[in-house]
Amino acid sequence: MKKLGVISGMGDLPLAVAAAAKAKGFHVVAIALEPLVDQTLAAFVDDIRRINVGKLGEIIKSLKHAGVEEAVMAGKVPKSLLYKSRIIPDIRAAKLLFSLKDKSDDSILLAITEELRKEGITLLKITDFCSEMLVPEGVLTGDRLTEGERKDITFGWKIAKEMGRLDIGQTVVVKDQAVLAVEAIEGTDEAIRRGSRYANGGAVVVKVSKPEQDMRFDVPAVGLKTIETMEEVRARVLALEAGKTILIQRDNLIGKAKKAGIKVAGYRSNVD
Repeated sequence: MKKLGVISGMGDLPLAVAAAAKAKGFHVVAIALEPLVDQTLAAFVDDIRRINVGKLGEIIKSLKHAGVEEAVMAGKVPKSLLYKSRIIPDIRAAKLLFSLKDKSDDSILLAITEELRKEGITLLKITDFCSEMLVPEGVLTGDRLTEGERKDITFGWKIAKEMGRLDIGQTVVVKDQAVLAVEAIEGTDEAIRRGSRYANGGAVVVKVSKPEQDMRFDVPAVGLKTIETMEEVRARVLALEAGKTILIQRDNLIGKAKKAGIKVAGYRSNVD
């Protein structure tokens, strides 16, 4: 049976990817990155190895020992961990970080991908295992967008694409065609909270893929937590790039958004 390694970070996405891979006939070996991974992951895989997120050498050694030649990365690994003392990189991770021209997401992830390749492990596109989870075009909650909301989405889209091009973040928070927050190292939900402090309700959240997005890693994904955050701060619209954003637990998410009065829209644009 063909094996697939799932290098697993935070959230429900690793569980969904693992389940999809098993349905395709893969023997799934999970590398559960501690302290991030959902503890229920073990129920979705055939084998699990729990490894501290900073131990790159051990991660690669475990994949090779399990006979894994193909792998995917699934789930958020916050870059803020680089600045927390409890995460101590091993020698291989330290050498990799020292060799980088910068510590942007793309620089780190491309370097890790190359380290895997050198050891005979090919990193696959995550969308090979969750294409049905990609956001479709249109308003998913059944509401019609107002003209003002459409203008905010179009405005925020251009800003978000530029932030993605610069590899800063993939989310912006806007209102009345003014930028309230741009996602950086803190992540989507904290950016929403920060921006919404100035909105007094009614913020529009726009999340996009990077221009020329590498679908092997850092693919934008949204789950229930983001809807909960938006409800908490009374944000009104979540606009996601159709065909390039993963929607986790779609039915539950849409139901929760409807109940909270939040519009969720899949959007396409020629802006790139």
